[in-house]
Amino acid sequence: MTAQTQPACASRHETRDCEVLVIGGGPAGSTTAALLAQQGVRVTLLEKARHPRFHIGESLLPANLPLFERLGVAEQVRAIGMRKWGAEFVSPWHSPGTQTFEFADAWDKTMPMAYQVRRSEFDHILLRNAERKGALVLEGCEARELRFDEAAGGAQVTAEHDDGTRSHWHARYVVDASGRDTFIGKRLRTKRRDPRHGSAAMYAHFDSATRLPGRAEGNISIFWFDHGWFWFIPLADGTTSVGAVAWPYFFKTRDKPLAQFFDQTLASCPALSARLAGATRIGEVHATGNYSYSCERSHGPGYLLVGDAYAFVDPVFSSGVMLAMQGGVGAAQALAASLRDPAARPRAMKAFDQTMRRGPRAFSWFIHRVNHPSMRDLFMDPRNVLRVQEALLSVLAGDIYGDTPIWASVRILQAIFYLDALRHPLRSLRARALRRRQVEGQAFGDDMAG
Repeated sequence: MTAQTQPACASRHETRDCEVLVIGGGPAGSTTAALLAQQGVRVTLLEKARHPRFHIGESLLPANLPLFERLGVAEQVRAIGMRKWGAEFVSPWHSPGTQTFEFADAWDKTMPMAYQVRRSEFDHILLRNAERKGALVLEGCEARELRFDEAAGGAQVTAEHDDGTRSHWHARYVVDASGRDTFIGKRLRTKRRDPRHGSAAMYAHFDSATRLPGRAEGNISIFWFDHGWFWFIPLADGTTSVGAVAWPYFFKTRDKPLAQFFDQTLASCPALSARLAGATRIGEVHATGNYSYSCERSHGPGYLLVGDAYAFVDPVFSSGVMLAMQGGVGAAQALAASLRDPAARPRAMKAFDQTMRRGPRAFSWFIHRVNHPSMRDLFMDPRNVLRVQEALLSVLAGDIYGDTPIWASVRILQAIFYLDALRHPLRSLRARALRRRQVEGQAFGDDMAG
């Protein structure tokens, strides 16, 4: 492994070489590239957009903070972030109708807060950090073609630059960090929708929304409503990100322009409407469908998948950026070990696969049940019997990769959920019937704009 020396201005007609080619400059790709480059790996990162660029997903978790320290960007993130000490859940079916959880009450008390960030600024910090560490970063450069080279090993990638020219790359490994584009997953046909959770979302930014008072100002608020849930994420510059996540059957009822449908949906939640009474929407309403999916494999001969290119789960617990960055850490470790010693590759890739599967698995059990009445009861009337509340908060904080001994209490919490569901059989049967209706209504396109 040697330091990056390939000039960005080299002829685009030649096939250029690198040890690792990363496709995508979001949190997963930038983390992978930065950690590899600082170990002397020749790494090239292709990013189709030019940063800073808009991206949704502004809420981070406490488990992100050690990763910022590891990457050397903690001070930069602190400078743009709104401190987030916890999460508020708001339910129209409970009294009192609000419940706030603080990360300081989790099992591990050393991670008491996180940040809310503008993703355009945050992603830009991570991308420039990868460049400073020595990665060759090419923006406005979209991967178009991929061919695995069985004879020479590795892969050939053709990319198109935003001036219309093309460049060609040979890499020993390709890391797909292309996000929901799932560059490799689509080409290998390994991407699968989650049959249990196919929600869609619409969202926008607002100015002058009413926030929680005092230290809780930066907390995320989650509002349940009949068809799903809303997020309310305060940002440091006074902007607030607001979105609705619902099942496709609900979006299929839309008979008006998206912005009007969004306003109508917000009005259906009185508690959220009160927060937005004096607010002004900034910019357009955005929408996306087919929220939850995963690829059958996290890696194969010559490639790895990280972040949303591998899997995406419903964002109700703000896990996306943390999972992406943890995947980047795992990918960098696996690739560095494999490049140093090819014989170490099987073990390294097995460890990487375990990392990639752990995150979605830990969150998915809760996500698949977040709209079930028994789960709402657990959130709105929390009890810490046998430390189950501390364990839940640890999951919500993203503390799922270390040695914090939460899993026995998590299993007890799951048992409490099932017992509560059995105690209310009619309610549970109605929830099951609604769930079946939701699952059956998942035939829904990615593009909902209009």
